[in-house]
Amino acid sequence: MTTVLALAAYAALAGAVAPYALAGARWAYRAPKAAVVVWQGLMAAFVVTAASAVYQLALAEQHMHGGLTGLLGVCGLSRAATGGAAPTAADALPLLPPLVVVLVPTGWLLHCLRQTARARRRSLDMLAPVGRPAPEYGVTVVDHPAAAVYCLPGRSRRIVVTQGALDALTDAQLRAVLAHERAHLDGRHHLLHATTRAFQRAFPGLPLARLGREQTALLLEMIADDRAMSSHPRDVLATAMYEVAAGQAPEAAFGAGGPGALIRLRRMLAPQHKPRRVTGWSLVAASLAAPLPPLLLACGPALG
Repeated sequence: MTTVLALAAYAALAGAVAPYALAGARWAYRAPKAAVVVWQGLMAAFVVTAASAVYQLALAEQHMHGGLTGLLGVCGLSRAATGGAAPTAADALPLLPPLVVVLVPTGWLLHCLRQTARARRRSLDMLAPVGRPAPEYGVTVVDHPAAAVYCLPGRSRRIVVTQGALDALTDAQLRAVLAHERAHLDGRHHLLHATTRAFQRAFPGLPLARLGREQTALLLEMIADDRAMSSHPRDVLATAMYEVAAGQAPEAAFGAGGPGALIRLRRMLAPQHKPRRVTGWSLVAASLAAPLPPLLLACGPALG
């Protein structure tokens, strides 16, 4: 029972305490790539911890109903005493609850990916009769007065620009925004969006699920901003983002305005020093190691 309580405390730390601290951390906006990895690590740690906790509860239940035989079976002594008899179906029962904990977010992820793919196909089908190619920019232009730029990821990736955006942006501004959109496509950011969306579906009401989805969406936009600013002046990108911030993007698309446009504009115009590389690598290593303590905690008694 002590192990279960310790795992529950770790799950509460990863699912309810750490998200608020990470959402308010100043370094996250200075190192968005590392921050995204940390959010993913917290989600993985929560799933592993929850699975380990329910596994320990299932073992405790088996001990209570199996008496000394069940206890010895878990410790491996009963099997040794019977000459290494093959495990029965009852021996596998404790594996079902943790398996469900893992399969639920996995199932939601597959559902979100299929749902997003269907929405993307609908957008492409609607785009086919009304869009016209602009080879000089490598985009599809749609006759619409509102200034909007967005990309549709996936196999048939496409960047769409409205006529309103062409009228509002200079050539340099348009190329800066297009660099932002290509960063989304090259980074396959839609997969990370699907991951956070699936996690929120699997664990509704969990602070980690809500804040993780919100912050990851904002951080991915910052990553795309940084990629665009590596080859275009930041004031040019900021002006262009301001022009298209109100533009609407269809479902399953990345709009150039994106979430947190005001926060991102301030970040572009008032840049801050990035954390040291060793700090970033330390954060990434810590996030990747976050799922390990619950595994060691759950397996510790057995290993000892």
